[in-house]
Amino acid sequence: CDRRQRQMCIRDSSYNVKESDLHQVMQDYGTVESTKLIIDRETRRSKGFAFVVMPNDEEARNAIRELNGAEYAGRQMIVKEAISRN
Repeated sequence: CDRRQRQMCIRDSSYNVKESDLHQVMQDYGTVESTKLIIDRETRRSKGFAFVVMPNDEEARNAIRELNGAEYAGRQMIVKEAISRN
């Protein structure tokens, strides 16, 4: 069984959401290898998006299916597979 890791982009999250909060939400759907909340260099505040890596492809696909469009912390999240810049 080939289990590729999958990187996801989470957009439109609340600016008050912390990296640890997002990590915990994603763990409800499986193993999370990493969570990276993108922070504005000047304001030190969240830019409202993050990247999450899940090592199990099936768990990642389920997280995308269940969380895309779901409300979290007062905002509707957009959860998609991240597109590689390579």
